[in-house]
Amino acid sequence: MDKKILIVDDALFMRKMIRRALEAAGHTDILEAPDGETAVSLYKEKRPRLMMLDITMPGKSGMEVLEEIIAFDPRARIVMCSAVGQESVIQRAVMNGAADFIVKPFKADELVRIVEYNLSNCTEAEEK
Repeated sequence: MDKKILIVDDALFMRKMIRRALEAAGHTDILEAPDGETAVSLYKEKRPRLMMLDITMPGKSGMEVLEEIIAFDPRARIVMCSAVGQESVIQRAVMNGAADFIVKPFKADELVRIVEYNLSNCTEAEEK
């Protein structure tokens, strides 16, 4: 079950909340990045199976990170997390390669359901 997950959010409390929910569901291989630059670097080095990516961050935004990661690895599985639940933002994220979207605040069980769904829908090619 242990597939590497990268949590990207500038808010430490949000990273901790996501981590706790994932750990409670049995995930232990979890990485964290506090900003977009670190996220891109960690993704390229560690190749996580799934990235939970905040949209609004100082410096490199989540949308910029999404575009950069998808250009680097078109098979990347990225779930966007944001308090900005506007339809246009969600559409842009999905059009740019996001696998899914979750709006903050969210319940832990909703987060785990989306993570499990996205991890279970990885193809064999994505496993390598």
